[in-house]
Amino acid sequence: MSALEASGPVTQTCKEGGRQQSSGSIKFGELIILGYNGHLVSGDKGRRRSKFILRKKSVANGVKPFKKHIVKNPQASQAVQNCQQHSVSYTLSRNQAVVVVYTRDEDTDMFQIGRSSENPIDFVVMDTIPGNQRSAGDNVAQSTISRFACRILVDRNPPYTARVYAAGFDSSSNIFLGEKAVKWYAGEEIDGLTTNGVFIMHPQGGFSSSSKPGVWREVSVGGSVYPLRDSRSAPLKNNQIVDEDNILHDGTLIDLCGATLLWRSALGLISSPSEQEFAKLVGTMNAGRPQCPVGLMTLVLPHKRGTLGVVDKQPFVYLKCGHVHGHHEWGQKEDNSRTCPICLTDGPFIKLQMGCELSLCVDSALPSYCFSPCGHMASENTVRFWCQVSVPHGSQGFRALCPFCACPLDSYPGFLKLIFQDHTD
Repeated sequence: MSALEASGPVTQTCKEGGRQQSSGSIKFGELIILGYNGHLVSGDKGRRRSKFILRKKSVANGVKPFKKHIVKNPQASQAVQNCQQHSVSYTLSRNQAVVVVYTRDEDTDMFQIGRSSENPIDFVVMDTIPGNQRSAGDNVAQSTISRFACRILVDRNPPYTARVYAAGFDSSSNIFLGEKAVKWYAGEEIDGLTTNGVFIMHPQGGFSSSSKPGVWREVSVGGSVYPLRDSRSAPLKNNQIVDEDNILHDGTLIDLCGATLLWRSALGLISSPSEQEFAKLVGTMNAGRPQCPVGLMTLVLPHKRGTLGVVDKQPFVYLKCGHVHGHHEWGQKEDNSRTCPICLTDGPFIKLQMGCELSLCVDSALPSYCFSPCGHMASENTVRFWCQVSVPHGSQGFRALCPFCACPLDSYPGFLKLIFQDHTD
């Protein structure tokens, strides 16, 4: 079952949060992993997929802080050993820890995300390998994504506000922050950060054609917001940003140190193109009968994932000038670059691919631009927005990526306008 099919009025076979969930219930929103264009390389299976749809659960499973205990050995405390009771343990020293016990919250639904395939994880996320480096059997030797990376709590009543928190509860309903983890007291409350951190970024102006990237922040276990540390695992935190919160807005990015997720609210998704609308846009471009200036054959833009099976109709583009051709051998040089027969500009000659994960699009305009160097097509506003977004990379770095394949983009501007020879009749 594809991610799109999962939104139909059927009952999903997988369990989310340990309970069977009907996909015909209220939809809160979607989490999309950047880099997979609507489908994992090995295929979407169960809880491991390129997109996860959050729906209202039949029974609330949210939790909220209730009591705090100071103990000598958290592993032996009754609060931690009780698997029916959620708790967060903050180890202060070898002989002292603070255990915060959580209680049921009938007003929220909880969804957990992480690398673990254990039952508490609703959405299994693995490290993203850029499209130009991956194959079907790719596996990361040592992942930087936590097994229980984060949790999202969504209000069960309108407007269905969603909040993200660092760390998720394990199979024993516990979260452990060891002695070396960053933790602190804030008045009577205790809080902490996870080893590699959970980052969020809210775009300015929402997720629309006028969107601009925001500033990356780090979210704590308790849901407070902080400036980024000097490096992801640095032992010191900065001061809390009290006028910012952990509420997810349409277009918020969540980075888990190895994979970056986009949150789209159900309301925000209304403005994204549907499959039918997108097919019409591509059909409009194909109706112009774009031709290869060399072979004079009519090219066909694919409106689904991947490329065309008919090679002589597959469009290619010169990345330095944007002229679109069919496949040909003219002008090939020893360094694998090509000379464009129209403007005589030398540069890479690559196959065009359609950006098919429509939740990544900021508008419903024609996909008349493409990212460089991967060739994924999208609208002008979509490519301009994503080329400005610097996604965390490694312990300190940031880089702009194609949202459809996670391939690092070329230096400014990272995209180009496609120039078709069309409407020649």
